[in-house]
Amino acid sequence: MKVCIAEKPSVARDIAEILGAKQRKEGYYEGNGYQVTWTFGHFCTLKEPHDYFDRWKYWHLEDLPMIPANFGIKLIDNAGVQKQFKVIETLVQACDEVINCGDAGQEGELIQRWVLLKAQNTKPVKRLWISSLTEQAIKDGFNALKDAAQYNNLYAAGSARAIGDWLLGMNATRLFTKKFGTGKIILSIGRVQTPTLAMIVARQKEINAFVSEEYWELKTIYRETEFTAAIDRLKSADKAGKGLEYLKQHPFEITSFEKKEGKEGNPRLFDLTALQVEANKKFAYSADDTLKYIQNLYEKKLVTYPRVDTTYLSEDLHPKVAGILQDMTPYAALTASILAKPIPKLKSVFDDKKVTDHHAIIPTGMYPQGLPLEEKRVYDLVARRFIAAFYPECKVSNTTVLGKVGQVPFKATGKQILEPGWKEVYANDVPEKKEGEEEEKTLPLFVVGESGPHTPKIHQGKTTPPKPYTEATLLRAMETAGKQVEDEEMRELLKDNGIGRPSTRANIIETLFRRRYIEKRKKNIFATQTGMDLIDTIQNELLKSAELTGTWERKLRLIEKGEYQMDTFKQELIEMVQALTKEVKNNAYKVITLAPETPPEPEKEAKPKKEPKPKEPKPEVSMESLQCPKCKSHPLRKGNTAYGCANFNVCGFKLPFELMGKKLTDKQVIDLITKGKTGKIKGLKMPGSENEVEGKLVLNKDFNIELG
Repeated sequence: MKVCIAEKPSVARDIAEILGAKQRKEGYYEGNGYQVTWTFGHFCTLKEPHDYFDRWKYWHLEDLPMIPANFGIKLIDNAGVQKQFKVIETLVQACDEVINCGDAGQEGELIQRWVLLKAQNTKPVKRLWISSLTEQAIKDGFNALKDAAQYNNLYAAGSARAIGDWLLGMNATRLFTKKFGTGKIILSIGRVQTPTLAMIVARQKEINAFVSEEYWELKTIYRETEFTAAIDRLKSADKAGKGLEYLKQHPFEITSFEKKEGKEGNPRLFDLTALQVEANKKFAYSADDTLKYIQNLYEKKLVTYPRVDTTYLSEDLHPKVAGILQDMTPYAALTASILAKPIPKLKSVFDDKKVTDHHAIIPTGMYPQGLPLEEKRVYDLVARRFIAAFYPECKVSNTTVLGKVGQVPFKATGKQILEPGWKEVYANDVPEKKEGEEEEKTLPLFVVGESGPHTPKIHQGKTTPPKPYTEATLLRAMETAGKQVEDEEMRELLKDNGIGRPSTRANIIETLFRRRYIEKRKKNIFATQTGMDLIDTIQNELLKSAELTGTWERKLRLIEKGEYQMDTFKQELIEMVQALTKEVKNNAYKVITLAPETPPEPEKEAKPKKEPKPKEPKPEVSMESLQCPKCKSHPLRKGNTAYGCANFNVCGFKLPFELMGKKLTDKQVIDLITKGKTGKIKGLKMPGSENEVEGKLVLNKDFNIELG
């Protein structure tokens, strides 16, 4: 018997159907020599500090750094997880072979390996590695199963990442909280989270320190064309006035006229970050939402695997492109011209050296129907980008005209699209103007030496501060470790040193919002005072530097390629944490006060009594900041009829809007989540009774609501 373990029930169902395992059992499908079971998200996690030593349950500076001799894993404390794990464990122990059908990426590999490790599997393991969930892709994958050992480096990189995040996150958060926090405040520090916040704070400080200055420019109109003086901006109105008078005394003369034909290259196919950037620019979707929409499209078999960081396709996909384009019937008007000729094997699209485990995100060719608006929009972005990649390049004519008035040089530039090429795919879009990019403007023909009257004028302006980050520009900055890069080639080169992974960046940004270190105003992201205080408190550059964190990320990628040892990486992190702990313990920086996030770990030790102090007003708690009281690791989300854990499928916590005949107020919900009980409520009705009673609603130890 062969046991297949899929990443979620829906994928298991598809695989079981294809394999002929059509008999539904408790927690798995069976038939045709296969048993197909599933996980749903992370079943295992690294052990928590208190799992190693009881004393590590409490936050004390003297216990830092916490460095376990060996890192262990444990099952997540969730009844649904434990029940399904028991099914997997039983099947694995009785089978002849295991087929790992987990998500084909680093995180998916880690989830499945930890489950098999916990289940004490000793059977041979094969790996299903596919880039889409279509029936054909699954069949092809089972016909070409890999040896699981081929992915040992991927697993090592996933383990190293998890251990690294534990070492730094657990130690640095406790270290800074106990050293600089006041009361029961948590100062959260993370390997990727903190340098991301540092980038936002640095930009915020530039904006805050910026002093706008007035400037003046000399311009003139000659033959209905505006020319700008090619000199430094003038700093006073007086100088500008004198310049204007000078210009009025001399004719305008053309000194150079140059017209060059050029090309605008096709946009690259999407990796996850580029898709999140585009969706944020066009529709203001958050990175987290775009990831959800594209993941849904993947599970609906409409696009290929989305959590990728390459914009290229493998060369073996070239023969399949025409078939995919033909199947994209809603876009027939756009695909007709490229299907009329053989599909070119472009080096900007196909390159095996730029593809590792997965290729860029492209459509599968399956017909998209009944999609919600958000998913339809994201699908359209992917579909049009795929089509545009095979269109001819856009041909343009760039014109540069130089002139002079007396001794003052002037310049005008123009651009004309000669052949739209790939821009036809986006003909209905409002063109997005990049900073410094020339707008389309046709200039008349000028002759060198011609001269004539002109109309000079003064343009007055003000210098503008640096632009705040949007989610789009922040994602780009994370990808390039803080370097502002527009060029696609340079962006590719910097990817290996980016901070975070494409699949985790959205969650990092959401975490910063949730902890109220950053806030959004319209599309712009600003650091809160809390976020700025936290970064100011951290003196250690390694924690804040995007570039240095990028080098850690590069080492993780090298582990994935088998070019760096996991043990070396782990030892380097241990040494860094030890040095950081020593440095922070021996230094005195300012103590800061933060609004509390999730309820902090309880301090159960007896403490000496202190003189009572006047009570400070309690910080307000907003509905948006509430954490799930059950799993304590995900935020609460508002549904149609209830609040529920964002990770509801695993955690299962739910709090209805209405209980015992009463609609709960925001305050009652907040009290129930943060204090475990409400104040007294009148008019409650017990199920099966018409009598009204008065009482408190209480969250019991099983996280169910009862009358207290």
